[in-house]
Amino acid sequence: MKATMPVSRLPARLLSRSTVLTLLVAWAVTVGVMAGHGVVANPATSAVAIGIFALILAAIMVAAFGVVRQAERLAHLFGEPFGTLILTLTVVVIEVVLISSVMLGPSASTTIGRDSLFAVMMVIINGVLGLALLLGALRHGPQAFNREGASVYVAIIAALSLCTLVLPNFTTSTSDGTLVPVQAVGLTVLAVALYAFFLHVQTGRGRELFVQRPATAVTRAPVPRREVIQRALLLVATVLPIVLLSHDLGVLVDLGIVETGAPPVLGGVIIAIIVFAPEAITAVRASLANETQRTLNLGLGAFVSTVGLTIPAILVIGLVTGQEVVLGESPANMVLIAVTVLMTAVTFTSPRTTALHGAVHLMLFGVFAILLFAP
Repeated sequence: MKATMPVSRLPARLLSRSTVLTLLVAWAVTVGVMAGHGVVANPATSAVAIGIFALILAAIMVAAFGVVRQAERLAHLFGEPFGTLILTLTVVVIEVVLISSVMLGPSASTTIGRDSLFAVMMVIINGVLGLALLLGALRHGPQAFNREGASVYVAIIAALSLCTLVLPNFTTSTSDGTLVPVQAVGLTVLAVALYAFFLHVQTGRGRELFVQRPATAVTRAPVPRREVIQRALLLVATVLPIVLLSHDLGVLVDLGIVETGAPPVLGGVIIAIIVFAPEAITAVRASLANETQRTLNLGLGAFVSTVGLTIPAILVIGLVTGQEVVLGESPANMVLIAVTVLMTAVTFTSPRTTALHGAVHLMLFGVFAILLFAP
């Protein structure tokens, strides 16, 4: 879409009043925060820091609901799994960029990739999906989904999460949860190949594995290409403020952690929750609408994409810069990873999901939250 295109040529429903207001609020706060970055990084008083934090958080939430509106419309235009895949890849690419920027920044962290992946796993699979399954089942009763597609997600999650977050602790080449170059190169190639093949299957002949089978045949109208392009651009324009503001929000969170003595990893968890807020909201709404397969595509698909894109990115950065990359998790976290993988397999190989499945995942998220403060 050319920048010179007059607004009047856009469909009225595309640039609704709420959409325009969302963009104005989100970008106004983003530009203001970027212009006053010095004040954000070094607030004069605690009251100023709290005020800026509240302003940024409010803008992010406004943008998140705007993202949900555009994503839901694209999902209806494309159908599954393309609709949710657009939102998933948009958010995950943003997460990867944020992690990479931290690794390449002055305060480089050797564990940022590991900590982020673990936080995303707990937040999405146990927190978001747990809540979505619980609320959906309470409203509609046990919910059906495509078990074949779910089993694909579970298999990839088990393979990638265990090989990247657990296996490095048990190799004999190193003893600190890191990988030697040949291991890093091999894991990068294998992760990229598996994820690329997964996308090929999901968007090609295996598309029906990720679509909830309707009771009756559904005829889908032709997709209006012009509206798709415009809504995709609006989606990106609404997501970008979340990304840009998340970094500054992270600065304030880090300041708060230092002042309160909270665990350092809490900052990464908060940022993960905020960055994935649009997907979380969309997943819960889909479950409440009895669209369980869409909920799975958003939740499980998001984590598969996160691992498939993050692991190669951080390993390549480590190889190029010579920076140490620690992937192996702590013993307690490895137990949580194993239990989460096991519970995910049980939940999504069952004929239907129930409120109890959701409750168990939420319990695991609660254990994760407890271990943040009392490891």
